[in-house]
Amino acid sequence: MTIVKSMPPLWHLATVALLAAWNAVGCYFCYLQFRLGADWAADATDYDRALMASLPAWYNYCYALGVGAGLLGALALLVRSRSAIVLLALSLAAVVVQFGYLFAATDIIAHKGAGTVLPFPIFIAVVSALALWGARRAAAKGWLG
Repeated sequence: MTIVKSMPPLWHLATVALLAAWNAVGCYFCYLQFRLGADWAADATDYDRALMASLPAWYNYCYALGVGAGLLGALALLVRSRSAIVLLALSLAAVVVQFGYLFAATDIIAHKGAGTVLPFPIFIAVVSALALWGARRAAAKGWLG
């Protein structure tokens, strides 16, 4: 059994709580995408509907894996479990696969423009990478069991 060396500071717990909330919102939007496809967004166009219909079935499951593992990873950080590292690495990998496929295998950038479609996915990937980095740092500091 591993003994936790020290308690994490309050700022760490607050950051992890925000990460959990972020991923919970992601889970909600994933649910909407499973349920409604592109029509969950009020401004969905015919192009958006056709794009969603053309995506392979695994695409939505990759989305679910990304946000689900992210939420579980954040919750694991809250309870100071080392499993957070594996879960957050899985979440980051799913994010990379999901958006990598979207941008490499579809014409979304050509149709909507890079300035429109890239910023938010890049932000999501950065948050995922920072979450994994933070979990590794927490483990190195002895905040995880």
